[in-house]
Parts: sequence; C-alpha cells; structure tokens
Amino acid sequence: MEKSSSLGGTIQCGAESPYGRFPLSDDPFHFIPCTNATLLPALDDSNPVRSWARLFDPKPEHWSWGAPSAEHNTQGDDPYFGRGIYLCGYLDVPLDYTSRSEPRIVRLAVTKYQVSGLVRPGRAPLISPTGRSAGSKSERTIIVDPGGPGASGTSLVWRAAEKFTKRLSDGRFDILGWDPRGVNASLPSMACFPHDAYRDRWSLLAGQYREAAGPPEVKLELADALNNATFFACKEKYGDIPQFLSTAFVARDMEEIRKALGEDEVTGYLVSYGTSIGQTWANMFPHSVGRVILDALEYVREHRRLGGFGWAALDNTTDVWRDGFLGECVKAGPKYCALSRQRGPEPVSLHELEDRMEKLLTSLSQRPIAGYLESSGPSLVTYSAIVSAIYGALHDANSWPALAQMLYELETGNSTLAVAFLDHSEWEYDPSLPCSTSPRPRSHELGPLVICADSYDSPLPPEGLPWWQSLWANMTARSWISGNEEFFSVLPCQHFRTYWSPPAELYRGDLNNTLKNPLLLIAETHDPATPLRNGKNLLNEMGKNARLIIHHGYGHSSRDKSSCTDSIMKAFILNGTLPKEQETSCYADGKPYLYERNAMESSSQSVVAQDPIQIWREHIQELRVWNPRLIPRR
Repeated sequence: MEKSSSLGGTIQCGAESPYGRFPLSDDPFHFIPCTNATLLPALDDSNPVRSWARLFDPKPEHWSWGAPSAEHNTQGDDPYFGRGIYLCGYLDVPLDYTSRSEPRIVRLAVTKYQVSGLVRPGRAPLISPTGRSAGSKSERTIIVDPGGPGASGTSLVWRAAEKFTKRLSDGRFDILGWDPRGVNASLPSMACFPHDAYRDRWSLLAGQYREAAGPPEVKLELADALNNATFFACKEKYGDIPQFLSTAFVARDMEEIRKALGEDEVTGYLVSYGTSIGQTWANMFPHSVGRVILDALEYVREHRRLGGFGWAALDNTTDVWRDGFLGECVKAGPKYCALSRQRGPEPVSLHELEDRMEKLLTSLSQRPIAGYLESSGPSLVTYSAIVSAIYGALHDANSWPALAQMLYELETGNSTLAVAFLDHSEWEYDPSLPCSTSPRPRSHELGPLVICADSYDSPLPPEGLPWWQSLWANMTARSWISGNEEFFSVLPCQHFRTYWSPPAELYRGDLNNTLKNPLLLIAETHDPATPLRNGKNLLNEMGKNARLIIHHGYGHSSRDKSSCTDSIMKAFILNGTLPKEQETSCYADGKPYLYERNAMESSSQSVVAQDPIQIWREHIQELRVWNPRLIPRR
C-alpha cells in the first residue's frame, strides 16, 4: 500500500490542486486528502473550519493513496486515476446529548477510504462494472470500529480499509472509521499523563500478577493506589468529561455519523467492544439499522455489573492455550513449531508440553530471568510480562510460531529473544528515537473510564478492597492466562465514584427491540476474549432480529480466515442476504502454524522461514490497532 504523506514546500491556504479544492463547502466531515499534517483543530479554535482548510496540501504526490489495483490505469497525465484515496476529516457532536444548554462539544476524528478515488475537474469519469463513476461516493459506506474501549477507528482504516472493502464488498463500498470520544485523535483525548514516558514509568510498578513472587495483598494495595492517583489526575485535567464517555453516548455519536453520511441506514462492521457499541446503538436507533455485522461478541448486560467486563471474558482462554497454541503445535510438528522439537527418543506429546510450560512459568513466578540487549542494556523477563505476552498472542494465531520460538529458547536458558519481544511491545516512549514534533500522549486512560462509567449504577461492595481481593483470586483461578489482565481492567472502578457523578446517560433497555434489518452476529469457538456464550446469550435475547455464525477458528474475531464466514458476510453486505437458520457453523480454512505453508503450496512456492522478531513486531502493531490494552508489559 502506498501512503505517501511527507510534506514539501509551503502550503498556501486556499491553493487548488489538480483535483480541485478541499474541503468541499457542503461536506459535513470537511474531508481533505490525508497527509501527516492533518491534525484536528483545537477545541478552543475560534474558526476550526478555516484552520482545517489551511492544512490542505494541493500536491497529490503528498496525499495518501490506495494501492494500485490489477486494473489500474492512468488517464492522460493523471497517475492516480482510479486509485482509492484516504480522506481525513472531523465531525463536531455535543459533549452532552441530554442538555441543550451545554455549549461544549466533542470533535470526532474521521478517516474514510474512498474506493473510487478522485477525478480531475473537466475529465470524464470512468464508469466501473458496478455502475459507479470514478471519484464518487460509494452506494454504501461501511462504518468500522475495532473495539477496546480505547481502540482507534481511524488507525483501523489506515491499516485495514483496503482489505475490508475487498473482503466485505468486492471493493465496491467505502470504509469509514472514527476515533470514539476520548480516543486517539478525537478531542478531548483522554490522556491523563502529560507524556507517554511518565505512564511507562508506572509499568515498573503496575500490573504485577497475582501468581508472581510477593504477597497478593501488597500488590493489590499498590495497584489500587496507582488507580486512585490516575483517576485523581484525570479529574484534575478533564473535570467532569468522564461523565460523558459512556457507551450510550458513543452510540449517539455513531448515529450522528450516519446522518452526516446522508445514508438512511448504517452499514457496519464492528468488532469486540465495537459490538457493545453496536448492540447499544441498534436498540437505541432500531430504524437506522441496515446491514451491520458484529464480530467477536460481547454481551452488554454483563458490563452493567461491577467487574462484569472482566470476569465475562475468561471462558475460552485456557482452552485456546491448550487446544490451540500447544495442541496445534504438536500437530504441526517441529518443522513449523519450535516447542515440538524432540528432547528424547519419543515425539513431544501435548501432556509433556503442558508440563514443560508449567515448570517454566512456575520458575518465572518465583524469580525473573536476567537478559541483555546491546540496544537497551540489562533487562528482566518476568512472569507477568510473559503471561501478558501469551494472552496477547492468543488473540492472533499468526503470532504463534514466534511465541513458540521465544518460549523454546527461554526454556533452554536463552532469554535474548524474550527480551527483544518485550522491548518491541512494552514501552510507549522510545528513547532511541528523536523527540516527536507532536508529543501528544496516547489515550490509554479512556478504557477504564468507559468500563467504569458503564457499570456506574451497579452497587459497590460494602467490604471494599477485600471484595476485590476475592474477585482477583476467583478470576485468576478461572484463567491463569487472562484473569490478571481482565481484573486490572475493572479494578479502577473502585474509585470512579470518588471523582465523578453519575454518567449523563446509560442505556439500560432491552436488547430485543424490533430492528429495521436483522444483525449478523459472529462468535468464535476459540476466542480468548469474547467467549461463544456471549453470542448464544445475545442471539437468545434478540431472536428474529439476528442471525449467528459460529466461527470455528482461533484468535480474536473471525481473522482466522474461513471462506464460509467470508461468503456469508459478503452476501449480507452486498445484497442483504442472511442465512435462513438462526445459527450457522463455519470452519477456518487452515490451521495455526501452517498458514504460511498452505499459502506457499497454493502458489507453488517454497516455504521460507520467517524472522520471529518481525512476526512479533507485526503482531504488536495489530494489537495496537485492535486491542491496545493488551500490549504486553512487565
């Protein structure tokens, strides 16, 4: 994909490009071609439209274009004719939908991938086989959201829009993503630390897992104190804004995006926490529901209960580890999975591999392993860091060969690869890079603020911290892999009410309102974060308003490719066609560890060993887009 965004020369306000001037006067999103200068005007800007228009760069070679297609051709002197383009914009919405007298706003960052590209004025537009002219808005716009809470929809568009439009619509429909209120480029962005380096400093103290050496009571007191300090900082910096971050308000923002698009109904693909947004929005605005897919299902009724966001996510994790990561490793064999290399006369068995990994992790819980890299100096590989890395990797089976290699080497006493992995994944601030010209910190505090707002009216336990200690013990007993991480996502709610009044709106209605069109639900059998029972529960409540694909595969969401799942999704998005049965089972096309082999065999190429560090780097990039709160930490 070509995404040229370097700027050269001086940009003249009002200058015209070969494709005309942007933003268009009647565009509610104020879209301009994306470059690295397209940062939203500040909320206190007295004339944001003018400030934004000044960022328009008239040189098309600086714009972010999609990759050329096989059918791509130029028209005259237009080298970008027929290529998709990335457009950046924003939409102002009320901070508080419940009060007409509240003047404050939220400025939502919006990015669209327009599949038909742009046409120069005076040129005859090319008519595609679908009847759409080049440079025009598509018949439907697919709204996407990756979840979180706290994941960036604009980043998702940058990373995956071209894949999405091909997967869901044969390249016919535009893809639009937005950063929900409080996230990433939207304003205000909920970053309660002035710089990422200060948040990184806390990772040396925060998030120590229950099983690691040291009394759990001491670790819980420390984590609780850190959460209290963080929420205090959020209160000092943002005042009452966390009262306006609930999922109900995000759902209202999504409806405003639909209106701004000028489409009678939403076409969408929403994943993970995005399915919570989708469930809430669909039942608040049932007449706006078009062709909407909810993938990797949460069940918002669970989130209404204190701690529910955490303990509702534990069902599948251990099975994914045993049946998936370890079991498929044994099946794939030593050529494809390092952990299945023989250590004696007999082939490695699943039982033996489980026993070996338990011994390794037990040893780590008692004492970290020392490590060293020339680039970062001395380091420690801790139990908490490795289990956190395992949990993140279970979300994406493409990362499993790299994780298996790292654990194999760590088991033999070589910590170099483990340290390298953690260095790639751990820090927000990279001291090896020059100072950024845009030092805006990441909006990581948004996640717990939304989680705690959504469960605000659930009674707090009278026993206080001892109740949380018991919850922590129960969650880690249910899952040693995910119990700690999911517990830390809900523990901050101990202090939310200390600093904020009730959220302005919480949706507490049913989930079975009659919709204009049914939803297509996708629940995975081996998803480490959103168990299959979520899909079953939601389908049972929604009844005829939904259909469910049971996707038999590994990883978080249906990224473990299934031609069956993809064909149903595409038929639904393109034609509104749904399976007749309430439930349909689909199976992944391939198996973990063998994806690369199958791809090479289908193209008659030889299998080339991949660099585990490169695999891990790509995995962390995926986590940053889809699951930012699961980036491994010490």
